[in-house]
Amino acid sequence: MGAAMRRIHVGNALSAFGLGFTVPYLYVYVAQVRGLGSVTAGLVLAVFAVAALIVLPFAGRAIVRRGPLPVLLVALVTAALGAMSLGLSASAATVLLSAAALGAGQAVMQPALATMIVDCSTTETRSRAFAMQFFLQNLGLGVGGLIGGHLVDTSKASSFTVLFAIEAAMFLVLVAVMATVRAPRAPRIEAAPGQSGGGSWKQLLGNRAMVQLCVLGFVLFFACYGQFESGLSAYGVEAAGISTSALGTALAANTLMIVVAQFAVLKFVERRKRSRVIASVGLIWAVAWAVAGYAGLGHGSQTMATAAFISTYALFGLGEAMLSPTLAPLVADLAPDGLAGQYNSVFALVKQLALAIGPAVGGPLGASLHGPYIVAFLVFSLGISVLAVRLGRQLTDVQNQPSLARSRVVTQGGAPADAVAVAEA
Repeated sequence: MGAAMRRIHVGNALSAFGLGFTVPYLYVYVAQVRGLGSVTAGLVLAVFAVAALIVLPFAGRAIVRRGPLPVLLVALVTAALGAMSLGLSASAATVLLSAAALGAGQAVMQPALATMIVDCSTTETRSRAFAMQFFLQNLGLGVGGLIGGHLVDTSKASSFTVLFAIEAAMFLVLVAVMATVRAPRAPRIEAAPGQSGGGSWKQLLGNRAMVQLCVLGFVLFFACYGQFESGLSAYGVEAAGISTSALGTALAANTLMIVVAQFAVLKFVERRKRSRVIASVGLIWAVAWAVAGYAGLGHGSQTMATAAFISTYALFGLGEAMLSPTLAPLVADLAPDGLAGQYNSVFALVKQLALAIGPAVGGPLGASLHGPYIVAFLVFSLGISVLAVRLGRQLTDVQNQPSLARSRVVTQGGAPADAVAVAEA
């Protein structure tokens, strides 16, 4: 791992640590501590999604034109200002504006950092680099949330101000760290005469594999991440009688599974076709939804229901650990030279759409229509497997299984192909 990649990973960990400090407590801070009510608190969460949807289409174009580092630095400063302002805001208007700045900055960080990882890695090392990114993000979020939970006091607004100040400081520290990165010079697409941003969008939409990957990505994020803190948690409380402490344990089990399994599954994933790995995740998540069905609809004891519900989150974590070295590198491999930033931004936009729609659909279903909720998302999970198999038909052999490129290079460099064939015979 080169010096540039080490700094990028430190940046990922710091940004996740800062977000973990505040995100779990936003609702309580706005609704109760600032006394602005549940409606304003709900709007703050919606503003995060809306801000991301607005800025991401422009972020991709900016990354392509200017490079990921300048875009990342602007996003970090914007997020720092938003976080600090949010900690000092006392009115609904300033809270919403601050949340918009924080949400926009946070959204742009993702494709900018992903593009920097692409620029500093090769096809052979990319899966491991993105696996490390995902590992550090979850570790940072978990540690940040744990420490933040011990620092806040709902009776003192000043404790939350300190929390948001620490988050802002993390972003500014990250500015200093990332400003020292010397990434390899990647191709940049300059504006050609008569060519508008619509031309690159048309090129992207003409890439059938990328379009299918975006559809698959939407279903993945909708059926998993979009349900964690809305539909699935509502289902657990209402149908399975899960306590809030058990719900916290389930979320911890998800993070623990990712941290423990990430590098254990990496070798398994690297040697197999990406489409089959994603299809396997769909099957694992189908089992997870079936276990959740037992937790809420079965007739076992409360202890068994709680254990099943915690197992559901752990199974989701196993699937996430398999996806992290698969999805992001595949997006990068599908992007033409110089357009990785735009492809990363489009995929981040698809993720944000799924995360915005998922809770709105899953929340009411999980809280009231327990049986249909489980059946619907079990079908979605099986649909992931079907879509992954179809995607595999659009990929080249090396896009689907990068290890083939490595084996071909070894064969060509070590001995003539005919000699290798004779030796194998």
